[in-house]
Amino acid sequence: MAEGIDTRALLRLMAWLSPAFPVGGFAWSGGLERAVADRMVRDAGGLSAWLGTLLSHGSLWNDALLFAEAWRRVDDEAGLAELAELGLALAGSGERHAETLSLGRAFVTAASAWPDPVLARLPQDVPYPVAAGAVAAAHRLPVVESLAAYLHAALSQSVSAGIRLGVCGQAEGVAILAGLEEGIAAVSACAAASTLDDLGAATVHADIASLRHETQHSRLFRS
Repeated sequence: MAEGIDTRALLRLMAWLSPAFPVGGFAWSGGLERAVADRMVRDAGGLSAWLGTLLSHGSLWNDALLFAEAWRRVDDEAGLAELAELGLALAGSGERHAETLSLGRAFVTAASAWPDPVLARLPQDVPYPVAAGAVAAAHRLPVVESLAAYLHAALSQSVSAGIRLGVCGQAEGVAILAGLEEGIAAVSACAAASTLDDLGAATVHADIASLRHETQHSRLFRS
């Protein structure tokens, strides 16, 4: 973490991205459940590769760009509204749309424990990375470090989902997160220096898995 970060702001970031923060992330798998059911992800190695691809070339890359842009637009109410619309439009399936919208709304509600004018500037329908990026900026947290924490939390949630789906054990899950550290750092730095022109994904199987999950009969997760 960069030097000079206000300790109280850092504590807030830790609280916002903690599994205990009431956004309901535990209920969503982002299509991972379908990928496991279709045997595209079978073990710890497969889960690590799946998540690494989403981070570099998929939905997490796009979320990182949205987070960074929201951080930059923190004082621009119209700009945040436009960005929120774009973020929701990028959702590749109905469940992905519901996921990012549900998490975004819940994040804004829970973050109101730390009152700040940015909460009023955010639209009611706001995707999760836009809400998190704007709030991080409002509390003067640096974009690269905040983005790294956001991505780590998202990947941790996916690893937790993988454990519940029986893909790997807890020790393997921790090893997956350790192995993703370099990728998280690289994507955070790259996304912070990029623009919306760099939006784009190349994870067709993940998008199809998310779509197929909508008709899956027996399931643990909402996406």
